[in-house]
Amino acid sequence: MPVHAKICGLSTPDTLDAAIAGGASHVGFVHFAKSPRHLDVERLSGLAARVPSRVQKVGVIVDADDETIMALLRAGGLDVIQLHGKESPERVAAVKRLTGVEIWKAVAVRTSADLRDTARFAGAADRLLYDAKPPEGADLPGGLGIRFDWELLRGVRHVLPWALSGGLDASSLAEAVQITGATLVDVSSGVESAPGIKDVDKIAQFLKATTLL
Repeated sequence: MPVHAKICGLSTPDTLDAAIAGGASHVGFVHFAKSPRHLDVERLSGLAARVPSRVQKVGVIVDADDETIMALLRAGGLDVIQLHGKESPERVAAVKRLTGVEIWKAVAVRTSADLRDTARFAGAADRLLYDAKPPEGADLPGGLGIRFDWELLRGVRHVLPWALSGGLDASSLAEAVQITGATLVDVSSGVESAPGIKDVDKIAQFLKATTLL
């Protein structure tokens, strides 16, 4: 089964174009002020206008209010909203009703108990995104370049469609997919030269790696 890729945290035309040219199925735009990848509504709108219809546009938000979500949705013509905070199943379902678009819920994973807890999102989210749980006190809920134990996902029966994130790069991708069986992967820091600074060559290498699996 082919492996599709989302390149997340894009913030410049050249890196966005590299993701599209390399065959990314999804491109992600982050709206979270603490993130080095943060885009305001105006910049998001300008970048989103460059994305062809064959590529899904994902807006990544963290515990945002309805007004913020709708402003981003309209500005970016988003196909997907990724909720990457501490949103409850009730809040996830409410965002789904509000927006009418596909909703992803990020799940912070450190132990098998974190995976068992995902059942509560069945019927609320459209897809789960498994990401590494950040260290205590971290300012960011993701995009930290850390991975969790992928063996936790081996043989798991998932309650929803899902994607894998956390510590991925071109060199680790094959191992991650072999262990977890992921068919959609999400990378951010693994294609950067510094936090928030995407590298067009690393984007190309990562996307080429997906075609070799």
